[in-house]
Amino acid sequence: MPNPYFSFKQFTVYHDRCAMKVGTDGVLLGAWTDVHSARCVLDIGTGTGLISLMLAQRCDARIKAIDIDRDAVEQAKGNIAASPWKDRIEVELQDVCRYSPDTRFDVIVSNPPYFVNSLKCPDEQRNTARHTDNLDFENLVDAVSRLLHAEGTFSVIIPTDGMDVFLSTALRHGLHLSRQTLVHTKPGAIPKRVLLAFRRQPVQCVVNDLTIELSRHVYSDEYTALTKDFYLKM
Repeated sequence: MPNPYFSFKQFTVYHDRCAMKVGTDGVLLGAWTDVHSARCVLDIGTGTGLISLMLAQRCDARIKAIDIDRDAVEQAKGNIAASPWKDRIEVELQDVCRYSPDTRFDVIVSNPPYFVNSLKCPDEQRNTARHTDNLDFENLVDAVSRLLHAEGTFSVIIPTDGMDVFLSTALRHGLHLSRQTLVHTKPGAIPKRVLLAFRRQPVQCVVNDLTIELSRHVYSDEYTALTKDFYLKM
């Protein structure tokens, strides 16, 4: 039976009630997102609360975590209540397309659904977490454009085969690419994921690559440096 939780150095994430379990995508985004001057963060589609917890470990910002799945929200609340940062993270059952807070966020993050027109499973909760029916790229970027502070940054992880569509969608909404990291599972592998960061003002984009493993369970120096504050065995 799968382990119902995943332990990190400073917190534990239970994920047995969530469609999407703790995985590399979320860890990458939580470790990669720039939060050096963050004051007010929004985590769209928080799921287990993993990314919010990682960002709370890395900065002193107040964090709002939202999701449309009631079970995920309840599990994220439990994970955050048991963490050292329970006073700075608030979890809400919210649809970001209808979300109208009083404030704007200087950092927005999302590990969004990304399957389009692909075969679905009988589990509706898992479909919501994985497929774009409830939150496609257009709706996500539209919400981000509405909620992002003028000087803010939006960071996301998506499959590389959706990058062109995502970039054109972001540009239509006045969001300009500022940072891009292609993620390779091993040397020479075609990247399946890309980390993207956007700002409202056009800037020189920083482009690089990240390789996770050099060989089986032998992690690259850059991946180790990125995640060593979180993984127990790094």
